Amino acid sequence: MKRRQNLLLLLAVVLLSALPLWLVQKPAANADHPVEIFAGADNQARDLIGAIDPDFKPWFQPLMEPASGEISSLLFALQAALGAGFIGYYLGVSVTREKLRREAEEANGAAKRC
Repeated sequence: MKRRQNLLLLLAVVLLSALPLWLVQKPAANADHPVEIFAGADNQARDLIGAIDPDFKPWFQPLMEPASGEISSLLFALQAALGAGFIGYYLGVSVTREKLRREAEEANGAAKRC
């Protein structure tokens, strides 16, 4: 029973992850920009600002411009993975520190009773 339940949960997670990628519809072609299914919010905001105020000048320039969209996605994924790693490390250290503190208090309490 437990194994079957785990397999069904795994299948549900895979389907919930994969189905939106398969069911997304390709946007209409635009003469100004190539068609991108998963365009970032930064590009959409830049295009909207350009439509509202064509004379707008950006305040800052990027320090580094990625060579392609794939490299940009790679850098974003790397940043997310590093952030998740730091958060996981912090949580692990915090839990271990609290566990060791409680064990030390219990040991001190047992030593005082003797």
